[in-house]
Amino acid sequence: MSAHRDIPVRPRAARFADGARQVAALRFPMLIGALALAGACAAPPEGVAQKDLAAYEAAVASVDCTLVGESDYLPVELQAGLTRQQVKDITSYYLSTEKAVRLPEGGVKLTTGACA
Repeated sequence: MSAHRDIPVRPRAARFADGARQVAALRFPMLIGALALAGACAAPPEGVAQKDLAAYEAAVASVDCTLVGESDYLPVELQAGLTRQQVKDITSYYLSTEKAVRLPEGGVKLTTGACA
């Protein structure tokens, strides 16, 4: 029995804490990679073609690159030939791909194309 006393044994809690840290250390970089990949793979809204995105950008540029209220959304809808829902979906897409930013006073500003 005395031979076993010479072997250092860490308390049980310390063994589990180190293991949890190792697992967390592996998961964090994987999570960051997955988020970066998801952001890079963002696709335009369903049913929206590339020509619709170009028409949206041109229409938003014509209203000073911002969408705040009805007076901004309606001209964009009419000029681009899009529905209100499509304009909202495209705006959300541009926000998720960092081609637009939220304004502190409310609304959205396009930051790509003619609005860059």
